[in-house]
Amino acid sequence: MTLQQANQHPEQIARDRIDKMLLDAGWVIQSKEELNVYEADGVIVRELPTSQGPADYVIFIDSKPVGVIEAKKAEEGFHLKQHQAQANKYRNNPIKILQNQESLRFVYLSTGIETIFTDYEDPKPRSRSLYTFHKPETLKKWVAENKTLRSRLHDIPKDLPEGLRDCQFKAIANLEDSFRMAKLYALIQMATGAGKTFTAISFVYRLLKFAKTKRILFLVDTRNLGEQAEQEFKAFQPSDSNKKFTDLYKVQRLTSQYIAPDSNVCISTIQRMYSILKGEELAPEDEETNPAERNTSINKKPIPVAYNSNVPIEQFDFIIIDECHRSIYNLWRQVLDYFDAFQIGLTATPDKRTFGYFKENVVSEYPYEQSVIDGVNVGHDIYRIDTEITKNGAVIKKDEGFVEIREKLTRKQKWDQLDEDTPYTSNQLDKDVVNVSQIRTVIKTFRDRLKTDLFPDRKETPKTLIFAKDDSHADDIIKIVLEEFGEGNKFCKKITYKANDPQQTLAELRNDYYPRIAVTVDMIATGTDVKPLECLLFMRDVRSRNYFEQMKGRGCRTLKSDDLQKISPSAHHGKTTFIIVDAVGVTLSKKTDSRPLERKSQRHVPTNDLLYAITLGNKEEDVFVTAANRLIKLNNQLTDKQKEQFTTISDGATLPTLANDLIAAHDSETIQQTAVEENNLPDGVEPTEEQKQQAQGQLIKHAAKQLTVKVRDFIENARKALNQIMDDQNLDQVHYAGWNQDAQKKDADLREDFKDYCYAHKDEIIALKIFYDQPYRLKDLTLEMVSEVLDRLLADRPYLAPTRIWGAFQRLEDNIPQTPKQQLIALVSLLRHIVGIDAKLTDYDSLVRQRFQDWVFKQHHGDAQKFSEEQMNWLHMIRDHIATSFHLKANDLDDISPFYEKGGLGKFHHLFGNEYQTILDELNERLVA
Repeated sequence: MTLQQANQHPEQIARDRIDKMLLDAGWVIQSKEELNVYEADGVIVRELPTSQGPADYVIFIDSKPVGVIEAKKAEEGFHLKQHQAQANKYRNNPIKILQNQESLRFVYLSTGIETIFTDYEDPKPRSRSLYTFHKPETLKKWVAENKTLRSRLHDIPKDLPEGLRDCQFKAIANLEDSFRMAKLYALIQMATGAGKTFTAISFVYRLLKFAKTKRILFLVDTRNLGEQAEQEFKAFQPSDSNKKFTDLYKVQRLTSQYIAPDSNVCISTIQRMYSILKGEELAPEDEETNPAERNTSINKKPIPVAYNSNVPIEQFDFIIIDECHRSIYNLWRQVLDYFDAFQIGLTATPDKRTFGYFKENVVSEYPYEQSVIDGVNVGHDIYRIDTEITKNGAVIKKDEGFVEIREKLTRKQKWDQLDEDTPYTSNQLDKDVVNVSQIRTVIKTFRDRLKTDLFPDRKETPKTLIFAKDDSHADDIIKIVLEEFGEGNKFCKKITYKANDPQQTLAELRNDYYPRIAVTVDMIATGTDVKPLECLLFMRDVRSRNYFEQMKGRGCRTLKSDDLQKISPSAHHGKTTFIIVDAVGVTLSKKTDSRPLERKSQRHVPTNDLLYAITLGNKEEDVFVTAANRLIKLNNQLTDKQKEQFTTISDGATLPTLANDLIAAHDSETIQQTAVEENNLPDGVEPTEEQKQQAQGQLIKHAAKQLTVKVRDFIENARKALNQIMDDQNLDQVHYAGWNQDAQKKDADLREDFKDYCYAHKDEIIALKIFYDQPYRLKDLTLEMVSEVLDRLLADRPYLAPTRIWGAFQRLEDNIPQTPKQQLIALVSLLRHIVGIDAKLTDYDSLVRQRFQDWVFKQHHGDAQKFSEEQMNWLHMIRDHIATSFHLKANDLDDISPFYEKGGLGKFHHLFGNEYQTILDELNERLVA
């Protein structure tokens, strides 16, 4: 507050603030003495008399009064809504000069700090908080419309399109009910893979078509998610139109400051929207990293947002916040609060803050566990690989010769002698120390266990995603994967923003045979849909519970048999589960809901996070000075070549000059001198406090603008590169490799659930009744009967798919054969075992073949051969048919290939004479009994 403001009356201070807000929004302000409402489309008149006394402000649109503004002083314990009734007196009573009889429509109450607004044309008028005032053009448009937006929300039909999943149907129906009640905040909690984006596009289409919504913002936090959302909008075709969404409405993914005036949907990262409000350009690289994963707790206050007349508060009617569990808090909340819009959050993993932010208005709850039960997603199993060095670290001995030192930035290698023994822990792996043997041991074990434990029936490596710690770690992993699998470059590729054409590689991972393995850091850790993924290998730990759940979600998508076989030809059935291979203890480490909100000092804050905080608007002296000291120390450790590299990427700056600029931003003498120079003050004239603040703002902006993504990356990589030692002394070995103990309990539960389901339905499904109560009728079992069991099972309990239950048995019991190629065969095998026909789970196909061999042997008398070669060929065909279809009738021989191609029933009768029916009956009974 200035000295002049301190001497003013509190209400006058409020009015000065309000005047500035109105002028910024484009209003013309007049006093009652200079009243001329024709001066502009939007005019606001101060102190205009009404029958209840003078109104603080009266709003005119096209020379007609349409609303009032009630100004109030800001004071402790005060709430604007307390004065709603007073504002309504002015709204409802005639203006003396005009003698108008109609109540005015719009009412604002404001202190200049807090502003609330009510539109009395809404169905149930309710006040809402605003960042500032609407523009005159907006009120003019609203006055001209037949209905308000909140009225038009009631025009959305309650009938929803067909083809939606139940969870999507419920989410949209409940959300639209929430809209009709004019609730500004709503949360859709929907499991990863359940179709959150499809759900969002569905209700966006309905908002645009039926509610005539002007513009909707789809907000993400990484560029990759924005690109993926754009593709989904392009692919979406409404059920009531033969045109794609983008043929009906304009979708713009924001890549600059420009927002097209005719855009209906804008897709943007929250970082870019912040930069747009600031009126500054944003480097694409700043959209690559999810900002919530940084240590943004350095910023103790939300980032400042100032009014931008090019992007008014009414720019968007609705804001959809994708992955809202991580985007909306602390630093970014003011970006959202800026807009006068409904807000809809989409997340698979909400926490308490998420529920609180959206006012506990949860319109849809669809957790991952339910999505697995419903068959929307597949479940997962956990396989652990623990190595000695992963668990315990190691010691590099100084007396064992020179060690290799590698620069992380350039990967340049040199050799040096250690001054002392250097112990390191597992936490230092791939940061300070790289132990190639540790990486190799994990990859070799993974390769070998693919064939024995994980996917023993596969010929090719299942599509696998490896999570690495950073790009350098990813490069090490790829090199070793190619060596240990004995494959070429196309077999394993990196998908990070620093890789060559990551989007093309992502498309190949999704649609092509190669690559079989991809390595990523963060780029596709969340939100990215790659349905063929069947294995996730964690070679990095994750401390955030929500982030870990999102990463796990990369493997949960379902995929039908035909589609999976296009990518993985030896897959005999559809995707029924995925496997998490935990090589770092990620499934065991303690997880937190979020990062801590505040740190007591900057001493433990990473340098990159300090620099990032400055670019986000942090102005604290401690942050600037700490960052400057870090840069000075780093400069003393860099080689001359590295210093030259930095000068090249920083447009001539050096680390010392950058550090000086950071210090100068809080140096009182520099600030004063800058204020004098900027304002051309004569010698001896002191700059005002306001002039000093402006000067400091310029110094802060100058220092922050130099911290580009390239500069920050260089500093981060150079800092990390200083102590990265290549440990080739300590060879690693496997400590444990096997299924997680928790997974064993889950497998036991799956097995029991399968048994319970089958028993519960034995009286209503014919095949189950035969297995449980009438095993003597197994010879009458038909393909149709077994298919009915499978269809009912997959419809009621998709997570109990026979191939998945078979895998549970394999992990719980020894010497279980490989999963049968067909689900029906697996189902019959399981049923025979759980009802006690077979003591051990046995492949039904193998069982049929063994029983056929026994039957043929009994038909022989001594050494005599009873059947001819042609007869044996027919018997083999019957055996193979019963092995896959469970029963064969005589009439089937004329209808089913290959029997009718060999002459059908007539030929069979000719070969076996009057015994043909007896033989057929015996085979039906003996092979399946």
